[in-house]
Amino acid sequence: MKKKLFILLCCLCSIFLMANATEAAPKKMITIGITQIVEHPALDATRKGFIDALKDHGYIEGKNVKYDVQIAQGNMATANAIAKNLVGKKVDMILAIATPTAQAAVNATKDIPILIAAITDPVGAGLVKSLEKPGGNVTGTTDRSPVDKQLELEKKIVPNLKKLGVIYNSGEDNSIASVKAIKAEARKLGIEVVEATVTNSSGVMMAANSLVGKVDAIHVPTDNTVVSAFEAVVKVCQDNKIPLFAADIDSVPRGAIAALAIDYYRLGRQTGEMAYRILQGAKPGDMPIETLKDLKLAINLDAAKKMGVTLPKDILSKADIVYPKRARKK
Repeated sequence: MKKKLFILLCCLCSIFLMANATEAAPKKMITIGITQIVEHPALDATRKGFIDALKDHGYIEGKNVKYDVQIAQGNMATANAIAKNLVGKKVDMILAIATPTAQAAVNATKDIPILIAAITDPVGAGLVKSLEKPGGNVTGTTDRSPVDKQLELEKKIVPNLKKLGVIYNSGEDNSIASVKAIKAEARKLGIEVVEATVTNSSGVMMAANSLVGKVDAIHVPTDNTVVSAFEAVVKVCQDNKIPLFAADIDSVPRGAIAALAIDYYRLGRQTGEMAYRILQGAKPGDMPIETLKDLKLAINLDAAKKMGVTLPKDILSKADIVYPKRARKK
């Protein structure tokens, strides 16, 4: 009798678990449109993190979710066309990566849920009413840089830093907000900011060259136009022994000396978690804009050497990631 009861209980438990699993798994195919201003490691990592987070919740590409990924190649007109195209397809959700594509998506629909990611100033860019209560059909994450901590780090690495070159796209709201913050923090440290602006990626090398002989170091903010052509800045800095710093850790293995910043993959995952809550019934406008509080310090030893910089031991000891990565000795 006890044996029969045990078998019966096991069967009931199996049925209960299977029923829960069925309820938890998405039951229908959904389409998520992803619009991204350009391709570069930080934004690509954001997209991957988003997709991986939803995969962990049972959204498997090709099985119950389809991702319609479109890249605007840095062109605002293309971004607007992509947004209208996704709305016309009646996708179930839109992930807009970077400010220009987020603005295009927000202008294109007030009905389809929009997740924004890698946005420096969501309020200033006109995407949401406030960080605490976005309102409407929009929520997501911000990648606002810890500019004060970044400049303090750069000052420690380059003690004689008096003039800091900043290269950015003057037509991108994300970058305008970043440079405004950089100037405010630089004044506190007695650093003068020397600007070099671009309108597209083809002008990045010329902008970098314009700073030669005028600055003690160069800082590249989270500007998608400049980061997409980051290697051009690296070449100018190596050729002229100008220390180069970035505002995203993904630019460090590409040639920046250092960056103290958020992990864009983790930011993407966090955005994906928010998307999951919306798919479960949460309203975007009631969900506060989120950010990552944990920062990572990435260092590139080869870049420092090529740019004539000796990294302080205390900075090296605090690094979370050191490039080039070397195999551990057995």
